[in-house]
Amino acid sequence: MEQNQMNNDEIEIDLREIFSVLLSHLGIIILSGLVLGLVAIVGTKVFITPQYQSVTKMYVLAKQNNDTLTSADMQTSTLLTKDYAEMIQSRTVTEAVIAQLGLDMTHEQLVNKISVSNTTDTRIITISVLDKDPYMARDIANAVRDTAAEHIKNVMNSEAVNVVDEANIPAEKYSPSVSKNGLIGGVLGCMIAVAIILIRFIMNDTIQTAEDVERYLQLSTLGTIPLLQTDKKKKKRAKKHKRR
Repeated sequence: MEQNQMNNDEIEIDLREIFSVLLSHLGIIILSGLVLGLVAIVGTKVFITPQYQSVTKMYVLAKQNNDTLTSADMQTSTLLTKDYAEMIQSRTVTEAVIAQLGLDMTHEQLVNKISVSNTTDTRIITISVLDKDPYMARDIANAVRDTAAEHIKNVMNSEAVNVVDEANIPAEKYSPSVSKNGLIGGVLGCMIAVAIILIRFIMNDTIQTAEDVERYLQLSTLGTIPLLQTDKKKKKRAKKHKRR
């Protein structure tokens, strides 16, 4: 019981020391966070090209055998939206859009700009396009929607593919987020500084105080001799000489 209590005391003292060390280097930690956060903000603005997102929506209805729309027809149309999403990003659609708009890009490059989603339990398909030019993003989104609508009707024999929302001209950039990257950089800078400080503290096994003598050597000290001002200067010079 006594040994466990001693171990707990030692752990508590170590945690206090760690907290004390971090608190004594709080300025360095904050400065590191500010510097890396500033670097992230500048890097985001200088090296990352802003992207704008334009969104359009279309409504897909499967072919009906009669004039009455049944619940089975509704369910079939909902399940088929996954097939429609695949067809929107097919090579037939993308190559037609590239030729129509005269885009200088490949099928793979255009597909990377397009994302397709479907709201649960609906036949509404959302097409989103990212581009550095907001007007080009709008044009690509509309062209993809119109071309895909014809392709879906021909291949899937759908009843109708109607426009729900025309593509918008985005007023604000979609990515990157300067504030988010700056915050991530700041947190990362603080974490790096804390890690370096803790590693230096843990690796430092020198005896520095009378308490260290009692703790690690299990010896009691009779007294301490304070350093004179000249001794302190010599010690600082010796440290500088070692660093060089």
